Amino acid sequence: MDATGRVDCHQHVWPAALVEALRRRRVAPYLDGWTLHLDGEPPYEVDAADHDVELRAKQDRADGVGLTLLSLSSPLGVEHLPADDAHALVEAWHAPEADLAAHHRRWAAPVLGEADLAGLARTLARPDVVGLQVPATAMADPWALERLAPWLAVAEGAGLPVMVHPGPAARSSAVVPGWWPALTSYPAQQAAAWFAWHAVGRSLLPGLRIAFVGLAGLALLHHERLTARGGAFGAVDPGVFYEVSSYGARAVDAVARVVGVDPLVAGSDRPYAVPFDPATDPGLGEAFARAVSTVNPHRLLHDPTNDLTNGGHR
Repeated sequence: MDATGRVDCHQHVWPAALVEALRRRRVAPYLDGWTLHLDGEPPYEVDAADHDVELRAKQDRADGVGLTLLSLSSPLGVEHLPADDAHALVEAWHAPEADLAAHHRRWAAPVLGEADLAGLARTLARPDVVGLQVPATAMADPWALERLAPWLAVAEGAGLPVMVHPGPAARSSAVVPGWWPALTSYPAQQAAAWFAWHAVGRSLLPGLRIAFVGLAGLALLHHERLTARGGAFGAVDPGVFYEVSSYGARAVDAVARVVGVDPLVAGSDRPYAVPFDPATDPGLGEAFARAVSTVNPHRLLHDPTNDLTNGGHR
């Protein structure tokens, strides 16, 4: 990666193979035409243009983004499906490089119903893959994180990062607005995953670089409550990063006041959110914008020199 180029660490584009695989299904997650059906969310009308690779590439160029990292939509719940079902969808997600624009790379997805760690290692070795994405629902507490650790260790061994993305929303019998999961279940999942990592993650995986989507559900802003309730919050862990999607200057600034600027990485969550552009906020400045959009993503993806053995938030 060109260390001077802007990076968007988190976008969504579904390859044609994944769209067709979802259409072949009759139980959630599935597509009926372009209507997405999930267990925990209202039916969602997908805009086909949102998953047109060439249109997205044109949009990226207009935004000055030089490298875009594509993410499987973990709220689909693909990673948690029974192994046979999950394989069909994960293989569709890992479609050939021809499905990507030249500046697109992807986060790999695991099948959590079976421990095919050798297969995961082969996927992570592909040139179009930058690391492993896992759903926050797979690390909802320290015990879940311990069960997930073998998958994370494959990424650690490959020197690649992990991104933690919201997983499927809990099923509800109530009629809720379309934005409801994104404001309730998703941040709660991210916060729980961050607290699980805070409790045991670094002791389990001393060399892993890990990023939490959506500023980890703002979990860090509870650090005073954490210490008040008997937890510990110490030095900043140089291997933990916070992707900023769906938040703006106030939330980003609040998190930066807790951990500084170095852990913050740009991500837009296109097409589901409007990207936060720190360069347009006069209160943050050019140096902040370059750090979040260029320097920090480069460290997340490629920096093997971070000393991750000196604790952090301990």
